[in-house]
Amino acid sequence: MSVEEQIRDIVSRIAHIDKSIITRESTFKEMKADSLDVVQALVAVEEAFDIEIPDEEAQKFQNFGDFVSYVESQTAKKDEA
Repeated sequence: MSVEEQIRDIVSRIAHIDKSIITRESTFKEMKADSLDVVQALVAVEEAFDIEIPDEEAQKFQNFGDFVSYVESQTAKKDEA
C-alpha cells in the first residue's frame, strides 16, 4: 500500500468520509473535515509513519496532495538515514 493510500485510509476513517472522494486536489474543507479531524489525522499519520509534522509545516498544506507530498518526503529522508 502506498503512502498516499495509507494516508487516504486514515483521513477517511477519522473524517468519516468515503475515501473514493479524496483526491490530491481535495482540501480539508471540501472533505468536510473540521479542525479536530485535521489534528487527529496529523497525529495518526505521525504515529503510522513514525515522523513529526511541525505545526508550521502543517499550516502550509493547501490540500490533500500537499499533505501526502510532505509525508512522502519525510519518510524518504527517514529511509535514507
